Amino acid sequence: MFAETNSMSMDKIKYNNQFILGITLVSAMGGLLFGYDFVVIGGAKPFYERFFEITNSPYMQGWAMSSALIGCLIGAFASGYFSDRFGRKLPLITSAALFTIAAIGTGAASQFTPFIIYRLIGGLGIGLASAISPMYIAEISPAKMRGRLVSINQLTIVIGILAAQLANYLIADQIPAGSTDEFILNSWNGQSGWRWMFWVGTLPALIFFIFSFFIPESPRFLAKSGNWKAANSILGRIGGTQYATLGQKEIAETLQGTSSKIDWKVLKSGKVRPVLILGIILAVFQQWCGINVIFNYAEEVFTSAGYSVGDMLFNIVITGTVNLIFTFLAMRMVDSWGRRKLMLLGSIGLAVIYFMLGTSYFFELKGLAILVLVMLAIAIFAMTLGPITWVVLSEIFPNSVRGTAMAIATTALWIACFVLTYTFPILNKLLNASGTFWLYAFICFSGFLFILKKLPETKGKSLEEIEKM
Repeated sequence: MFAETNSMSMDKIKYNNQFILGITLVSAMGGLLFGYDFVVIGGAKPFYERFFEITNSPYMQGWAMSSALIGCLIGAFASGYFSDRFGRKLPLITSAALFTIAAIGTGAASQFTPFIIYRLIGGLGIGLASAISPMYIAEISPAKMRGRLVSINQLTIVIGILAAQLANYLIADQIPAGSTDEFILNSWNGQSGWRWMFWVGTLPALIFFIFSFFIPESPRFLAKSGNWKAANSILGRIGGTQYATLGQKEIAETLQGTSSKIDWKVLKSGKVRPVLILGIILAVFQQWCGINVIFNYAEEVFTSAGYSVGDMLFNIVITGTVNLIFTFLAMRMVDSWGRRKLMLLGSIGLAVIYFMLGTSYFFELKGLAILVLVMLAIAIFAMTLGPITWVVLSEIFPNSVRGTAMAIATTALWIACFVLTYTFPILNKLLNASGTFWLYAFICFSGFLFILKKLPETKGKSLEEIEKM
């Protein structure tokens, strides 16, 4: 992490990879539950909508899908205060507890209002985990492997997504093509199956809750709080005595003149404001690139292409598998290619694919053509904007305000996600699928131009070196 300032010293440092990987995996379980809770609703959607009788209301459908995002906003915004006040560990424990409560309650709901309340609780957990997990991993990672380690958080998000997709597919009974709403409502899927889709998330939530008590606090938070002895101990466990010495020196230099209390004025300073704006725009762009529409509204995307509900669930599993494979590829590339190249590739790649997807819908192409384009879009996102945005956000903010700045950027991300999720059924009705995907293509091209002009490369640098840039 810190030895890059001295190449000779770096050669002598031997990192405790087992310890680093262990605490990374525990923290990244927040990402797994984030992915599961966020996507499981997409497979349950055809069934709970009929159970709660909201199939004819695009506004109620949008609220059911996007309600968790209100919780995400609150959780993400609160993460700044809690992470800078109480550290990174306690918010992770809290998010695990929230995930557990939401998984049990959502599946047990018999009325629409309690269903929404538990989705909001799950959203609180997502908001906390989405901000804290990548930040925590970045703060305990050596610079030369930070990109890969932070990408593990995205990997677990993708695993959570695939787990939700597989659970939905395996739990749901086969639905015959052309089934009526009444048939689906009175089927096992419509009465009980969708509940088990949510309940499956209880087990990983409990595992995360238990193991999160055993991870150490972030050494950078401890240093910022003045607890240099504990910070030195953890840095020593990561890379030994020399690593701890170098780390303390660099951290101390970046914390000179700062307070352990949250200083909102610093966020408006000439030093921090441009970086904060960059982070906010990148966070918003990751959502407005439109990929979550494919996960959350898979029923509309695939049925518009001529697939049945049963085919739709199978196709979702295919897309989840593609997502996982290309996330592994991103982990191999992030510390060699760098962040900027991958972000540029992702934005222009999605712009082209969305243009083709919109054109396919315009000419009413069906079946395999749509599935292939959707898989290409997910592959591009999984290799680029999906993991790399979180890597960039976790490393560009100064030590003194990282928790608060990360919270603001993550809050912006969830506001963007809410807007995207809530507006898709409305846009789909007004512009049809073709016009909607053309709109996303324009957004992705605009993002490409912004990244080309504004995003610097950060690979191979310690967090303190990035701050000095």
